[in-house]
Amino acid sequence: MQQITGVFGLIWKLYIAIVFFFFAILFYPLFWCLQLKASWRKSGFQIFVVWSWLLRIFCFYPVRIKLNAPLPTAPFIIVSNHSSYLDIFLLPSILPKHPFAFLGKAEILKYPIVRTYFKALNIPVYRKDKTKAGQALMQAKKAMEDGWSIVIFPEATIPETNIPQMLPFKNGAFRLAKNLNVPILPLTFTQNFHLFSDPTQWLGPAHPGVVEVYINPYISVEEIAVSSIEQLSEQCFEIIEAPLKAAHPQLFKNS
Repeated sequence: MQQITGVFGLIWKLYIAIVFFFFAILFYPLFWCLQLKASWRKSGFQIFVVWSWLLRIFCFYPVRIKLNAPLPTAPFIIVSNHSSYLDIFLLPSILPKHPFAFLGKAEILKYPIVRTYFKALNIPVYRKDKTKAGQALMQAKKAMEDGWSIVIFPEATIPETNIPQMLPFKNGAFRLAKNLNVPILPLTFTQNFHLFSDPTQWLGPAHPGVVEVYINPYISVEEIAVSSIEQLSEQCFEIIEAPLKAAHPQLFKNS
């Protein structure tokens, strides 16, 4: 039975890849043009929202949003668990009225089509080059001054084992929040890890289903001001983890 499930998952991943690249090629000229003029970037975000909606529809991933608190006033830093590429593809249609940029690893720039999309709106981080990493933080600061929010996955990668348990958080998002004096909005994706597992896991789970995202209470600038970076990291970890534990208690028995 497990082998049959694995084969279906592989077929589903191939289908998702076909849909993804069909729309990527369709919208490619628009995103290429966005790199020509900075003032066009916010219009570009709305194109991302449309693309995200199309992926939701054609990949059969309806989204259930559980809003546990009102959103803060933009700009803010969005932090989330990262258990699937669905986290990235679906987020624009989850927060369509709050333009944001991803702060992501520069390795993404190795892939030709994806590189154009990433450079159009997002900020690459060269983690092994301190000078370029500092430049990325300056870009993030400039984007937030222009009204953009920033998305950071503090795990920095998709865990290879024990999903949906999270990896320890890195401190960059919380240091940035303190430096810029902006609120932090923690999100939790509770089902993505089995709806679309890492494509490198060929026979890993993948199937259509409901994406569930919790918009958790945000951490205000007042709280951030009196908290250390380590305290903010620990607080966000606990906030994000709580819905995961509630949804999958059997997977957290030994954590």
